[in-house]
Amino acid sequence: MIASVAQLSDEALNFLRQTLGADNVSVTNADRAYHARDQSFHHAHMPAAIVFPENTAQVSAILKYANAAKIPVTAWGAGTSIEGNSIPVAGGIVMDFLRMDKILQVYADDFQVDVQPGLKYKDMNAKLAAQGLFFAPDPGANASIGGMIGNNAAGTRTPGYGATKDNVFRLEIVLANGDVIQTGTRSKKTSSGYDLTHLFIGSEGTLGVVTQATLRLHPIPEHFSAAIASFETLQDATRAVAAMMGAGLKPVALEFIDPVTARNLNTTGEFQLHEKPTLLMEFHSVTVQSIEHELALAQELCRDNACLSFEKGVGRAERDRLWKMRHSAYEVMVRNYPGIAFLICDVAAPVSKYPELVAACAREINALGLAGASMVGHAGDGNLHPLVPYLPDDAASHARARNALGNMVRVALSLGGTATGEHGVGLGKIPFMAQEHGASLEVMRAVKNLFDPHGILNPGKMF
Repeated sequence: MIASVAQLSDEALNFLRQTLGADNVSVTNADRAYHARDQSFHHAHMPAAIVFPENTAQVSAILKYANAAKIPVTAWGAGTSIEGNSIPVAGGIVMDFLRMDKILQVYADDFQVDVQPGLKYKDMNAKLAAQGLFFAPDPGANASIGGMIGNNAAGTRTPGYGATKDNVFRLEIVLANGDVIQTGTRSKKTSSGYDLTHLFIGSEGTLGVVTQATLRLHPIPEHFSAAIASFETLQDATRAVAAMMGAGLKPVALEFIDPVTARNLNTTGEFQLHEKPTLLMEFHSVTVQSIEHELALAQELCRDNACLSFEKGVGRAERDRLWKMRHSAYEVMVRNYPGIAFLICDVAAPVSKYPELVAACAREINALGLAGASMVGHAGDGNLHPLVPYLPDDAASHARARNALGNMVRVALSLGGTATGEHGVGLGKIPFMAQEHGASLEVMRAVKNLFDPHGILNPGKMF
């Protein structure tokens, strides 16, 4: 890894101020501390300086200079990552895209939009709604588009619309040496050349820095539906997931919450869930009749798997209530267990193996014997997020939690799954890269060395 840079030289600071303007360069302790950590449990690392570029030319100039001077550069979006993806472990420069947050052009007839990387996806969707359009990937937090591309963010709507990688047509990328390239095309299909667009998606800013993206949009559906199904056992609930997906049902979202999560959500007074393993579903359609048909089949499959209750409601209000509940789960758990900290695990397996994954992860977190051990997951795509509890001031407790997390990752890998379904590698999943990828990890290293021979881009990540 490139040498850590705790402080920039006067020459470097003068260059940055001349390139960006003094107001777009900060070395204050407050700004450096803010950009020293994300929302993960990983340790903070102070950068030497923060820069706020306003256009691609400035990003190019900064990277060209940093590459020649061997100064680390870490891109920063909203700081919502939870695997340490944006922590500047080698110090140097943090490039905050706060001021590159524009919608550049909407191609309404093609369901596409050009955007800058600092734009936050919820803010973008609020503006696009006026034209009846939305960007589908929904990671929960109001993440930046650049961060979503860097981590290949996914979330609740993946079964219906795919992850970020399925919703990006083209990118403008600045390479480590300052060169600007374009990847992809606005055409819906192409067989031309290597697929560089998808190489950069999920690379966590280690290969290049995104300065513009063309995204796939979808029309806001005319009709929504929401359904909540509860089950007596985890096995019943997870088997129902496999049954629904295996039967060809196409829910836009299919989420799992365990009894502990359901019980804690009920403490808010806003919800009245059965405190049992529960599935949350969403369907979209142009007609109410089509939605009712999908719901009827989903209900039948749930009942075949010992469903205790199946509540359905068609309409936007019910749908919004459902996802408000799902997205608030982690905050509610943290609030209800003030003496407990959580490692958020992110594993995924084939949907047919989801029952085995959930059962194994439940055993691991319950063996810790701490309150708050719970699980939620994007069940429709085999993704699970166990909340692994530990005592924050107890090194032994933290070590046990980390060991449990490692065991859960190894189970996912043994089932043909992955160490990270959507949170990215960051710092937390580096120990599992060799087991998951084998010899192909060396190919990844070669790609990294090709694009970033001095190792200045987000050093300390992936490898």
